[in-house]
Amino acid sequence: MSRPPKGDTPERSARVTRSTDHRGARAVLLFLGIGLAAGLLSGLFGVGGGTVIVPLLVLLCGFDQRRAAGTSLAAIVPTASIGVISYAVSGNVAWVPALILAAGAVVGAQLGTRLLPRISQTVLRWLFVAFLVLVIVSLFLVVPSREAALDLTWPTGIALLVLGVGTGVLSGLIGVGGGIVVVPFLMMVFGTSDLEAKGTSLLMMIPAALSGTVGNLRTRNVELRPALLIGIAACTTTALGAWTATLVDPVVGNALFAVYLVGIAVQMALKAWRGRSAR
Repeated sequence: MSRPPKGDTPERSARVTRSTDHRGARAVLLFLGIGLAAGLLSGLFGVGGGTVIVPLLVLLCGFDQRRAAGTSLAAIVPTASIGVISYAVSGNVAWVPALILAAGAVVGAQLGTRLLPRISQTVLRWLFVAFLVLVIVSLFLVVPSREAALDLTWPTGIALLVLGVGTGVLSGLIGVGGGIVVVPFLMMVFGTSDLEAKGTSLLMMIPAALSGTVGNLRTRNVELRPALLIGIAACTTTALGAWTATLVDPVVGNALFAVYLVGIAVQMALKAWRGRSAR
């Protein structure tokens, strides 16, 4: 009988075995279920779905954090693409601003990964939780008009680039997708309608997700089969989520988004607390 590598425990070996066994019926059903949930939330809130995919891959499928993040990023590409098409049909995508945001995010992600070893993850997570609390409160104070649009001027373009860079840095530092930052900023700072903010956010994610996926493929940090199953399943519900967003009143939409952000804040706070306890 082969022994586990030195330093391994039976529990860790079991997790590794589960993380590589992705062909069973149970695993396929889990991937499809994760994709359905992620696609619905992606279309409804204009987020990539990684905040759903990553924790579920870790908790239910035995993935380690890095491989879960890489697999999630690959699944986001088709998911966000369908979401963009769904929002574009109703004219709710600001194309040029999205590309400016994407350019800034790509640069910012590189800065974030360089800063990662130098900054305390625990402190960053607590700061992000505080930021989310402010956003959640603001969502109940500022309700965007459905007729509002993003007017692109030189100052606005520069501000969008700065937002993109900041979003990318945050993504590189703590692995959070851009939607939970970009959507509230577009609504509350730039005065964009909630629908255009979501459609623009989804478009912004595609170049960054593609770039990250290529990098993850080179380092073999992505499981393609699970990513494909999750992405395909997500594509079937993303349009439903986007369509639901058009039916929901902006006040209700803000409240639902706030509930979603509370879930993210709780996840991040738990990670920060565990990091503090481990020190």
